Amino acid sequence: LALQPGRVYGLLGENGAGKSTLMKIAAGYEAPSGGELRIDGRPVHFSGSRAAEAEGIVLIHQEFNLADDLTVAQNIFLGAALRKAGGLLVDRAAQEAEARRLLASLDPTIDVTAPVRGLRVAQRQIVEIAKALRANARIIAMDEPTSSLTPNEFERLVAVIANLAARGVSVIYVSHK
Repeated sequence: LALQPGRVYGLLGENGAGKSTLMKIAAGYEAPSGGELRIDGRPVHFSGSRAAEAEGIVLIHQEFNLADDLTVAQNIFLGAALRKAGGLLVDRAAQEAEARRLLASLDPTIDVTAPVRGLRVAQRQIVEIAKALRANARIIAMDEPTSSLTPNEFERLVAVIANLAARGVSVIYVSHK
């Protein structure tokens, strides 16, 4: 599988065909049993998802990795908090401003100060995408992204994916449908 910047790819197959496993390998969650992963022509071996993220590869799981009791901004910066001078305190205002910037082209109606627990499924997915953009993702793999979306939410997701591609992000859309 070779990816080009700014393209959207569909990875389709029956349940159990290995789609999610392939994406977990590419995103550093699982080790490959064979084959080779290359980025910009050089072979890479990831020790975990953070190593893949450092190379610009992010997987948005079918089950979101969000903390319901934290705000949207806190979730976007979970594990990568912006700190005030001195490095001890989290710079909440800076995180909220950056979260607003990240969400501006995805869904500016999402309140960055609201707890995630009150968001609809489609909005939670947008928060996951914003997390990927915060990490400077070059490749975003979305595992079964439309499994619980309404037709209108699906159309919005298609627009978001087109926006990501226009920015030069490669998107892998994984589905059994």
